[in-house]
Amino acid sequence: MTYPIIGVTTYQGKNNRNLPIVALLRAYVDALVEAGGLPLLIPSSLTDETSRALYRRLDGIMLTGGGDIALDRFSGEPDPMVDGVDAERDSIELSLLDNLVHDEKPFLGICRGFQVLNVGLGGTLYTHIENQMPNALKHDYYPDFPRTYLAHKVKVEDGTRLMNILGETDLSVNSLHHQGAKDIPAALRPAAYAPDGLVEAIELPNHPFGIAVQWHPEWLTDQTATRRLFRAFVEAAGSHR
Repeated sequence: MTYPIIGVTTYQGKNNRNLPIVALLRAYVDALVEAGGLPLLIPSSLTDETSRALYRRLDGIMLTGGGDIALDRFSGEPDPMVDGVDAERDSIELSLLDNLVHDEKPFLGICRGFQVLNVGLGGTLYTHIENQMPNALKHDYYPDFPRTYLAHKVKVEDGTRLMNILGETDLSVNSLHHQGAKDIPAALRPAAYAPDGLVEAIELPNHPFGIAVQWHPEWLTDQTATRRLFRAFVEAAGSHR
């Protein structure tokens, strides 16, 4: 059996001995392996040359969750809740996204990855939903709730690629983000909405697989629809190879 190689973006930090690490929560890896993919971690510290060399070897890329994108990337409104900004990660993920879009290589964005796609194609973000979006629901159910907690439903739009994959129009999801999509660029199509109107999924039309969701499906693989999403992504990556 041939396993599509899926690059997975990572975060940088330090372990309990104050030593630098490149890291990723295991749930992303498990979800990809279960769907038939072979995950390969992408360090944010790669040079342009080594990043391009790695990119050429990948069949698809997952843009994962993590800290906030730097405000100057989208003229974001300053807010004291902005946290976890990593300039190196912003740089490599936005560069990878440019290539993914241009080369029509399959990609799946999750949470921060959803925001990277929106910003990378010219959109903007609420830098703290609670302070900036009128009548917003609570969306930041972390760390006080389990990551599997189903916070609200999303309405998946008919006729979207996402709807065709999930096979469901109403999906119960977790919600672990304090930022969200504000302006959606014309190049992207909104594919799902939260009950308060916040866009929760976007997709790139006429792309083999360019989908991003604001929730964290890697923690919800007990759902049939979620397993379909990861399987469809891995299959698209395999077809690209």
